[in-house]
Amino acid sequence: MKRYLSLFASAAMYAAFPVSAQEVKTHPAPSEIVASAKAGEWVAIAPTDLMVMDLAPDSKGRPRRVVIQLIPEPFSQGWVGNIRKLAAAKWWDGTSINRVQDNYVVQWGDATEKKALPEGLATVEKKNYITPNWPGKVWILTGADGRRDAYAAAHGFYVGWTLAASSEGLWPTHCYGMVGVGRNLSPDTGSGAELYTVIGHAPRHLDRNIALVGRVIEGIEHMSSLPRGTGALGFYEKEEERVPILSLRLGNETKEVHAFEYLSTDSDSFAAYADARANRRDPFFSVPAGGADICNIPVPVRRKIR
Repeated sequence: MKRYLSLFASAAMYAAFPVSAQEVKTHPAPSEIVASAKAGEWVAIAPTDLMVMDLAPDSKGRPRRVVIQLIPEPFSQGWVGNIRKLAAAKWWDGTSINRVQDNYVVQWGDATEKKALPEGLATVEKKNYITPNWPGKVWILTGADGRRDAYAAAHGFYVGWTLAASSEGLWPTHCYGMVGVGRNLSPDTGSGAELYTVIGHAPRHLDRNIALVGRVIEGIEHMSSLPRGTGALGFYEKEEERVPILSLRLGNETKEVHAFEYLSTDSDSFAAYADARANRRDPFFSVPAGGADICNIPVPVRRKIR
């Protein structure tokens, strides 16, 4: 852990100033901090780390594209390796979105559960939900007043990803837009053929129980706006309700895919942004919260400015 950032200390310092001083100073909103970040503070996302999913057009004939960024090493790499093999085999072509559960997840894969999987997929053990070896340059956020993450001893960021931590190690967190691997009951951990993305309040109780393999960085609206399934757990009951997947490819195998970049979580702009998310002092807000859930500090991702 090379850097420490308190989301609470600045709020306490701010409260100590007279009201007149507070009124004089104008504090930028988080979006303004991101917009003014220097070009060198943005990190390019490799096309090979993208998955591009094209759904069938909507009822008005408009295309629906969802772009997913795969999580980097050392997290969930057994499942990520399987997903790369599935994408290379074009396995998801002709499958569908089969489940949309309100305030929870959208899930996709083979509704028949009969489609043969490509050879060579790894079986990953559940111990790999946690990464015991701590990589460098991790920001761990804890409160100066002793407040903790509700689901872990601490939480923070590593190369643009939200993480939770304990003495056991690190693991990705189930924030909005995160992509995970569907599975049956333990010890099954899923192959990666059945995937879901979070479209509701962060279900952090799933952390360390299911593999997280990526996040939706563009097109989440094509998932979150889908009709909710009426079957158990939001599964669609009729074939015509399912949304067909036309193709799912890695970014380097997709035509006309945009380049993307994220705001470095080691940057000064990200430190200011995280503080602003936790302690809103821009004109609309009267009372800074003095802290933030890790999922309320989404790492900014944008199309790369050419």
